[in-house]
Amino acid sequence: MAEIAELNRIFAGGRWTPATGADIMHVYNPADGSRIGRVTAASVQDVELASLAALEAFAGWRDTAVSERAAIVARIADGLAARAVDLADGITLEVGTPRHKCVRMQVTPAVETFKSAARLGPKVLVEEQLDATRIRKVPVGVVACITPWNYPLYQIASKVAAALMAGCTIVLKPSEVAPTNAAILADVASAAGLPPGVFNVVFGNGPTTGEALISHPAIDFVSFTGSTRAGARIAAIAGQHIKQVSLELGGKSASLVLPGVDLQLAVSKTLEKSFQNSGQTCAALTRLLVPSDALAQVSALLKTQVASFPVGNPSEASTVLGPVATADQRDKVLSLTAAARKSGAELLASGPVFGDPSGFYVPAEAYLTDADGGLAQEEVFGPVLAVVPYSDIDEAVDMANNSPYGLSGAVWGQDREEAGKVAARIRTGSVSINGAATHPDAPFGGFRMSGFGRERGAHGIEEFLTTQSIHF
Repeated sequence: MAEIAELNRIFAGGRWTPATGADIMHVYNPADGSRIGRVTAASVQDVELASLAALEAFAGWRDTAVSERAAIVARIADGLAARAVDLADGITLEVGTPRHKCVRMQVTPAVETFKSAARLGPKVLVEEQLDATRIRKVPVGVVACITPWNYPLYQIASKVAAALMAGCTIVLKPSEVAPTNAAILADVASAAGLPPGVFNVVFGNGPTTGEALISHPAIDFVSFTGSTRAGARIAAIAGQHIKQVSLELGGKSASLVLPGVDLQLAVSKTLEKSFQNSGQTCAALTRLLVPSDALAQVSALLKTQVASFPVGNPSEASTVLGPVATADQRDKVLSLTAAARKSGAELLASGPVFGDPSGFYVPAEAYLTDADGGLAQEEVFGPVLAVVPYSDIDEAVDMANNSPYGLSGAVWGQDREEAGKVAARIRTGSVSINGAATHPDAPFGGFRMSGFGRERGAHGIEEFLTTQSIHF
């Protein structure tokens, strides 16, 4: 698969319709910088068509039995699983995820998200009786879903599966960087029996297509994942129209190593979480907080372990990390690390880079910096780890909380209970103890500039519900 299909259409009312926008956006292969596709940005008229289709379909989908909604959502999961190869090929081509990891990292989580929504939906959508008052859970209405490029299909699934189970209809605007998986999803959803107009797709960028979608009168709720800067803009536009929003934004998560732990394990697992998807993960552990007296040992471990994260062509089976997804992202990472070195940050370790010089490659790196340094405060969104030493536990907790973000985190400690108490002091949406896996149905979301609202599991479905009280 060397090119993607030209996406010069929108999916509205159950069928593909030619897009009428004048703007053309190009899609690039981050492995070599080549142009591999074109996307026609949806016009205001296209957004109108898709939004009205969703509005027209809303009442019928809202009134569809929960069991039938669950059956359709489950069939969508099966349909995506059947298209796993096509989906993974496209995501590798557009995002740069190593192909041998792509089904596991990018496709399977999306499939499981649809399965989870189908399983949990009937348990969430129950009525409550309060004496003579019936309290119903009802869908918020027509939802605009705006999603990023780093985990393109999974981020779509996290919103769409929950919204469908809640009884909402949807207009999706996927990232223009990685659009093909959304087109496949539209076909899969239609084949699964989703009624026309329940799920609609428009392609385009944020300032034109996205803002037209948020502002459209048919849209009741906006669910967005992306940068904090874009999230602030979306919240401002939605606020003008008194629309609900859910924002999953940036992060600068800390991995806090308590004294006396297995440093080999803590460092290796932190690097895995920091460099996953070439660092393009909002919940990446990008700050490693270590006891001052362990800094020399940690530095030695990093020199060895960072070298085991070579960056290379995503099509090769030996590649550990692929390129970052865009030229702009490559330039941002290189600019931030250059500025950090100029400001006094010390490069502790750097991994090798193999790949086409025209590709969007950056090395995996670890830097020693202070808690207020740029690499410890700014979301880099690349394979860069900031290492910060601390003197005592209180200072470590203060450092972990010394961030405008609050999305994720980790604590490493010999005593589980002590580690849990430290974790409870960290102001983030989730914290893992000693590398514990995140439960796929646990709520995910952040505090402060990481946004508000929750995705995944029952809480993710609740996000698209409101209540109606009927008094008898």
